[in-house]
Amino acid sequence: MLIADEFFLIVHNDNRGKAKLHPTATGLGLAGALLGELVLFGHLTVADGRVTVIDRRPPVDALAHTVLDQLIGESQHQEIRTWLAFLAQSSITSVGDRLARAGVLRRQESRRLLRTSVSYRPIDLNAIAWPATRLRALLERPEPPTVPDAVLLGLVAAAGLSREVLWSASPRAHHRLGVLVPALPPPLRELVAHTEAAVGAAVLRGAP
Repeated sequence: MLIADEFFLIVHNDNRGKAKLHPTATGLGLAGALLGELVLFGHLTVADGRVTVIDRRPPVDALAHTVLDQLIGESQHQEIRTWLAFLAQSSITSVGDRLARAGVLRRQESRRLLRTSVSYRPIDLNAIAWPATRLRALLERPEPPTVPDAVLLGLVAAAGLSREVLWSASPRAHHRLGVLVPALPPPLRELVAHTEAAVGAAVLRGAP
């Protein structure tokens, strides 16, 4: 499962599909994860607050392909904060739909007055609980997590979701989470740092 998918399930680890974060924080965390997927796939790099496309070949995943096309089509915009804010507007729906297509979630639409709202209900409660359980187990092991798992853990912490992973973890796991991000490769470390800053700024200004 890709890191944005697991991030989504950690945020929505609820039998009604209700999010544990404010929509703005959720959207920014997922935007960071979508950019992180492209860095991990070798299509992007991040440096000095800017994103640069380094491989224009289309990724296998359809959503990653869409995001890469947007980055290529708007190449005059390279600031990572700009892309986080832009992708955050649609990331909940785009990642939720990807999980629905994979058969992990069920998309539901409800209409009230003139508004249509979309929610994503779990098909299997064990499946949505697994990502947080898996990450908690990784932090308890002596061997280091893989780079994608370390990025996911960094984004979980950046968005304010650490408690969902660490609620029954040992002090060792808490410590390991704190040292994972500084050990990431520079482009991914910077991506996580900018995502955390964007979430913090949104909270401070009382994002709608």
